[in-house]
Amino acid sequence: MANAYINQIATSTPPFDMHQKFCDYGPRLLSDPRHKKLFKRMAKRTGITSRYSFLEPHDDAAILDTQEFYQEGHFPDTKARMKLYEANAFSLAKGAIDQLELGAITHVIVTSCTGFYAPGLDLQIVNHYSLPSTTERSMIGFMGCNAAFNALKLARHIARSEKASRVLVVNLELCTLHLKEAASLEEMLAFLIFADGCAASIVSNKETGLELSSFRSTLIEKSEELITWHIANSGFDMQLSGQVPATIAKSLPASVNDIIAPYSKDDFALWAIHPGGRTILNAVQEGAALEASQMSYSRDILQRYGNMSSATVMFVLKEMLANAAAQGIGCAMAFGPGLTVESMIFNKAQEHQS
Repeated sequence: MANAYINQIATSTPPFDMHQKFCDYGPRLLSDPRHKKLFKRMAKRTGITSRYSFLEPHDDAAILDTQEFYQEGHFPDTKARMKLYEANAFSLAKGAIDQLELGAITHVIVTSCTGFYAPGLDLQIVNHYSLPSTTERSMIGFMGCNAAFNALKLARHIARSEKASRVLVVNLELCTLHLKEAASLEEMLAFLIFADGCAASIVSNKETGLELSSFRSTLIEKSEELITWHIANSGFDMQLSGQVPATIAKSLPASVNDIIAPYSKDDFALWAIHPGGRTILNAVQEGAALEASQMSYSRDILQRYGNMSSATVMFVLKEMLANAAAQGIGCAMAFGPGLTVESMIFNKAQEHQS
């Protein structure tokens, strides 16, 4: 049976860098002076310099965005947030897809956990790019930051079983639509890292790019409450416990050998760790006993873009794909509700053709 390959990866972000504005504005949403000070200290330690959004920063220190989407005392309800998601999702997806050589697409897979509408982004893609009406479409929703691997698993199954298939995978998130006005300190610290972005990729059995060798899903026991994501009246409620990094660091030593089997760590030239945040990357480095240099791709993407949920690890893989010097066997890893570790072993061939 033929194997599957990520032949191309392209990425896009919205036009506005909102990171510094939110770092400055965030304390206004906290009532406890101690929490305000802690927020300011943590904002300086994120390891992030830029995060992008469709919301344009306002020059007035008391106003977050020029659209006044977030107005103190009148934050938008879920309906308004979903309207903004629908208004902007396709343009963001198009920004990435337009960079690809599409060819004869047979399947479209979309992942997102920050917005939904129907007919959805998948059908917009089919219509805009004049794909055949027989194009098969799949939507993978609400699986969090590790959903890219669920999409790639499905794409791999398709490419291996249907020789002529060419799968377009789109990972798109608008995380900045879910800021809360009456947020706890823990919630506010989570909003210090999340951003908007999209990755689009082509998966087929054409032997170029990143070979998708195997996947593994690892559920960490008794960790269900550490990452939760619920639809509420005022947007989606995320709970990202401060215990997540410690739980990852503690659990990885016992599971890392199974994750990378049948290889040993010395066999791996590339590590694509989801940039879930500075402390998440620190936890993986500690738990998997990796060198600082092995985390460089992930830390670079975190610094430049923040955490874009399901799209983020694809930004890391794009950099590896584009770097001719990056060759050999790789391990990719991301974390989501469960607490679940989704991982993938891939192989970058010596020569890459788009």
